[in-house]
Amino acid sequence: MKPLVRNTLILAVAAVAGFAGYLTRHAASPSRPAPPQVARDAGAPILALELPDSNGQPQALAQWRGKVLVVNFWATWCPPCLREIPEFAAVSRRFADAPVQFVGIGIDQPDNVRRFSEENKVPYPLLIAPLQTLAVTSALGNTSQALPFTAIFDRQGELDFVKLGTLNEAELEGKIRALLASR
Repeated sequence: MKPLVRNTLILAVAAVAGFAGYLTRHAASPSRPAPPQVARDAGAPILALELPDSNGQPQALAQWRGKVLVVNFWATWCPPCLREIPEFAAVSRRFADAPVQFVGIGIDQPDNVRRFSEENKVPYPLLIAPLQTLAVTSALGNTSQALPFTAIFDRQGELDFVKLGTLNEAELEGKIRALLASR
């Protein structure tokens, strides 16, 4: 084998191996219930948020107390977020007549969120937040303050589940059904 071909092949294999290692280290964390060291009231800072919707109207997350609340931090510039939202929208539509509320918190510009919502017919409120709002997720295990990040609260407003990374439709629906069946 010629040295140039061999070296190119070695570099290609090394690049693929390096990329695979990167993906392994940075893959979405497995879903898990709220970390045991985090109290079920640790989600209180999220429930205390009051953020503008894409039209500038303030919306308090506390207004949805009494419902299973799915809070998803996302952005239009986040590819995993964009893959996840259609599944969230589908699950939201399935639970339209149940005491379930989805809320998206866009770490983004209002125009981007408004355009995304209109183009994708997102059936739940999308609120706007500055990047520093992600700090409320640090105590819930999102120490890197990455996206997407989802927190699910039971009907009493207690944190039940958190996930850093994408949450698939079946898992999301299962978590909601379990919370609706309890209490």
